[in-house]
Amino acid sequence: MSHHGIHHVTAIAGPARRNIDFYTRVLGLRLVKKTVNFDDPGTYHFYYGNESGAPGSILTFFPWEHAAPGRAGAGSTLETGFRVPEASIGFWAHRFLEKGVEHGAPERRFGRSVLPFKDPDGTNLALVGVPDAEAASAPAGEIPQGAAISGLEGVTLLVTDAVRTGDILTDVLGLKETAREGSLVRYRGDAELGGTVDVRDASGFLPGRLGAGSVHHVAFRAADDAAQETMVQRLAEHHGIRATGQKDRNYFRSVYFREPGGVLFEIATDRPGFMADEPFDRLGRELKLPPFLEPHRNDIERALPALA
Repeated sequence: MSHHGIHHVTAIAGPARRNIDFYTRVLGLRLVKKTVNFDDPGTYHFYYGNESGAPGSILTFFPWEHAAPGRAGAGSTLETGFRVPEASIGFWAHRFLEKGVEHGAPERRFGRSVLPFKDPDGTNLALVGVPDAEAASAPAGEIPQGAAISGLEGVTLLVTDAVRTGDILTDVLGLKETAREGSLVRYRGDAELGGTVDVRDASGFLPGRLGAGSVHHVAFRAADDAAQETMVQRLAEHHGIRATGQKDRNYFRSVYFREPGGVLFEIATDRPGFMADEPFDRLGRELKLPPFLEPHRNDIERALPALA
C-alpha cells in the first residue's frame, strides 16, 4: 500500500562518535544501518530510526570530523521533529536538563506540545507530543516505554517560493494543505510517521549554508519503482522540473530534484528496506558496504574514524 509522507531526512554532523552517542544514548534511537556515503566512501553514513527502521522514522547523517557550521536560511530545512507520547514532554525536558542538551521552553503549535532542542552540532530538532504515539513507541535504553521516540513527525522548510513548494508537495508528493498558523502553512500526508511538512516563506532571507548542523535533503516516500516513476513524470509534465536518474542506495532507490523554493528533495522507494543485507536483531552492528565498494573494504575501514 502506498503512503505519502517523509521517507527520511539527511543531515550533516561533526565527529562521528559524538553523533552516535547523542542519537542512541540521549535520544534512545536505534542505529539501524552503519554504512558509508556511496558517493564519498571516506565518510560514514549513519541511519537512526525506530526498532525496524520503518520509512518515516529515519534521520541520517554524514559525519565529517571537521565540518564547518552550517546556517539555516532560505532554501533550507529549519527544523526536524520527532513524535513522542504527549504526556512525555515533561520527562524529556527533565532529561535534557540532566544531559546538558540545549533546549527551549515547551510551546504550542497547531494544538500540540512542542519541545525544541539542538544536538551537539546545533541541528534544530523538536519533540512533538502526539496523543496516539505510545502504541508505536518501544523502550530504548534509559528511555521508558511511555516516552520513547516512535519516528519522525515532520520538518519545517524555509523556502523562497512557498506557493510553488506547496504545489510540489500536493500535486507530486501526495500531501494536502491542512492548516495555517501565523506564517506557517501545514501539509500532511497519510503516513503516520513523517506525515507533516510545515512551509514558511523565507524570500528575502539569506540563503541557507550547508555544514554541520544543517539538513542536506528531505526524502519523500514512493511505494516502489512504478510509484516513483509516476511522480517523476508528474514533476516534469506539470512543473517543468527534471529529476536525476535513479540511484540504487541498497535500502531504497532514489531520485533527486531541487524544488522551486530551494530545498533539495529526494523521492525514495520503501523497498527493499534496511533488512536487505542484515537481519533485524543485528541491524546497525557492522559496517555494511554496497557490492561495488566491497573490494575496497580494507582501504575504506582504514580511512574512517574509529568509533570505539
